[in-house]
Formats: sequence, C-alpha cells, structure tokens
Amino acid sequence: MFQKWIEAGKVYCDRRMLVMLLLGFSSGLPYLLVFGTFSLWLKDAGVSLAAIGLFSLARTPYSLKWLWSPIVDRVRLPLFGRLGRRRGWALCAQIGLFLALGGMSVTNPALHPWHMAVFAFLTVVASATQDIVLDAYRIESFNNREQGAGVAVFVLGYRFGTLFSGAGALFMAAVLPWEDVYKIMACCVVIGMITVLCAKEPPEIEILRPRGEKKSFFARAVRFLKNAVYNPLADFMGRPHWALILMFVFLYRMSDAYMAPMAYPFYDDMGFSKIEIASVIKVYGVIATVVGTLVGGLLVSRFGIIKSLLWCGVLQGLSNLIFVWQAYAGHNIYVLMVTISIENISGGMSTAAFVAYLSSLCNSAYTATQYALLSSFMSLARDVFAATSGFVAGAISWAAFFVLTSLMSVPALIILLYLVRKRSFGEPKLYKASANK
Repeated sequence: MFQKWIEAGKVYCDRRMLVMLLLGFSSGLPYLLVFGTFSLWLKDAGVSLAAIGLFSLARTPYSLKWLWSPIVDRVRLPLFGRLGRRRGWALCAQIGLFLALGGMSVTNPALHPWHMAVFAFLTVVASATQDIVLDAYRIESFNNREQGAGVAVFVLGYRFGTLFSGAGALFMAAVLPWEDVYKIMACCVVIGMITVLCAKEPPEIEILRPRGEKKSFFARAVRFLKNAVYNPLADFMGRPHWALILMFVFLYRMSDAYMAPMAYPFYDDMGFSKIEIASVIKVYGVIATVVGTLVGGLLVSRFGIIKSLLWCGVLQGLSNLIFVWQAYAGHNIYVLMVTISIENISGGMSTAAFVAYLSSLCNSAYTATQYALLSSFMSLARDVFAATSGFVAGAISWAAFFVLTSLMSVPALIILLYLVRKRSFGEPKLYKASANK
C-alpha cells in the first residue's frame, strides 16, 4: 500500500514540477497588480471610490480572452519559431507584460488616469494571453495520470505569485513609493522568461490535411474558424438549458466579485495600515484560502460537484455578512483575523467546487477553447458589472453595502436549484464517459 503511494509521489520529483511552480508564479504575479494592490495604490493617490470601481473596466480582457484563444492555440509566432508554438507565445506575452508593468510604474494615476488605464489594460491583455498559453502548456506537458499533480504544483506557484504581488507589494509600499514597487514587480516577470527559455516544448500534435483539399488562404481560414471557433460553440450550445448554465456561471461568484474592488478601500477606511493589511489579509488570508480550497476539494470528492456548489454557494453569500461586523468593530485586528479567515475559507471552498464544475462542462475535444470561454464569461462579473461597486459603496454605508453583496448570491442559487430539478447540468457525454473511469 505504502509502495503505491511512494510510486505515485515520485511525479513531484520530476523536473517539470519546478517548471510548473515557476510558471504558476509568473501567472499569479500580475493579477493583484491590476486588482487589489492596484486599488490601494489608487486610494493612496487620492483617486475617488467611483473612479477606482471604473478602473475595473481595464480588466475586461480577462473576460474576453476566449476571443483570441484559438489564435494562441493554433498559430505559431514567426519571430519565436525556435522556441516552438507554446514557449514562443509565452515569451511574447511575458515581454508585453514586462513593458506594460513598466509603463504603470512611471505613471501617476492621479495626474494621468487615462495613461494609467491604458497601461493597466495592456497589462491585463498580456496577462490573459499568458494564462491561455500556460494552461495549454501545462495540459500538454503531462499525461492523464500526472495532470492532478501538475495542476496542484501550478496552483501552488500561482499562490506564491499572488502572495508576492499582494503582501510583498504592500510591505514594500510601506517604505517605498508605489512607482518603485511596480518597477520591482516588472523585473520579477524575468523569472517567467528564464523558465520558458529553459523549459522544453511539449509534444505538438500535427493536424493532417485531407488529400485533395485546396490549400488556398480562404480554404485554410474557413477550416480554422470552423475547427477553432464554430465547433466548440456549437457543441456547448447543443446542450439543454445552455443559456441558463451560462447565466449561472456569470452569477455564481457575483457576491465576492462585486465586493472585491472595494475591499482595500474598506480596510483603509477602517484605519488599518499597509503592514496590518499585508500581514493579516495577504499572508494569513492566503493560508486560509489554501485551507478552504483543500476542504472544497474534499467536499467535491465526498458529495459530488452539484451538492458542493450549493452548500459552498450558500456559505459564500453568508460570509460577506461578517464584514458588517467588521464595519461596526472598526480598527480591530482580531476581528479582522476572524473576518478574513471566514471569507477566505468560504471563498476557497466555493472556488474549488466552481472550477470542478467548469471543468465538467468542457468536452475533451475542445477543452482549451471551451474553458477559456467559460472562465472569461465568469470573469465578466468581476471585470464589468463590479465597475459600479464604487458608486454604490459611496452612496450607502459600508454595512449596507456588504448586506447587498451577500444578497447577490441568491439568484445563482435559484438557478442551480432549477437545474437540479431539471437534472440538466450541462456536462458533455464525452467528458462523463472519461470521468467515470
């Protein structure tokens, strides 16, 4: 028995795991630099809450990455030909990320908000492109038995990346100007570049052209659009209640997504220093998130995806009410520790269940494109609708704002209960056949 566990654990000693850890770090690094950490910089610069909320619109490429994912998936970049298709796109995206973060680091958001918005937008475009290609690289680097270990190590690296750009950035901002902090973050992109240059290109599957097929540009373009765009969409839209499933995907994380842009301004209004925020929210909070994710995974394994979605969704909505207590407690570090623990554990649990559900929706023939579509649609709640959060927070009290965000979890739960009643969860037959093995 123990011998089997030892044999299974050997995969973690593979050189590819170090590559996954570093690439995960590279993927997680930019996220908070255009999200939570960025919001605090804007607050320090004197930008209004309404404007901070509007800056969420700069993150819309995360929601639209499915539009160019077929190109990243199938086109080889000519200037990076020696690296291969996957590593070429990864290095190109990282170069763009380095330049965009560098642009943010030399821009004053109070004096030049539009310039900052453009650089933030370009940062997100580069980051989203990197996510597309690194997801494909990870999947193609492992066989089916190794996928779980590869995902676990990649996510661990991602957490390190968000920890560094979150807690690390806040610690630095306590002694350095924000501009210098972002220069340091831009330099950290080099870690991903070196990893890509040292890593191996995964095996590439060649798509053979049928005999007698015309080789004209028009014929190739039509074939590309059909295989890369039409077929994945047609497959998904052929399932019962597909529009309702998309609405559920959009709404499930709405309560957390709507609250997120206002979290750092709320902590600042409560009187917490950058050191306190970094220590409790980012370090302690990341640990709580990891615990919640593990618990969520156990729930999915024990009770299945749908039941886990339901109970984690309820807990996710209720956890926002703990911020009402924090609003009345004010600057109380112990209350903050409890608040962040409950919020991040519930968030980790719901994330685990939700990612499992999104994965179950993907046909194995179109995994990359369909997952990019679903994850992009999910992030619409975070990047577009949440842009109005600053106006709402500025018009009502903090306590009322958090009660409102808690109620935003109800529509998704109603849709889920309806899908349960109809026994229509959207999984493709091809996926279910492989999942039951």
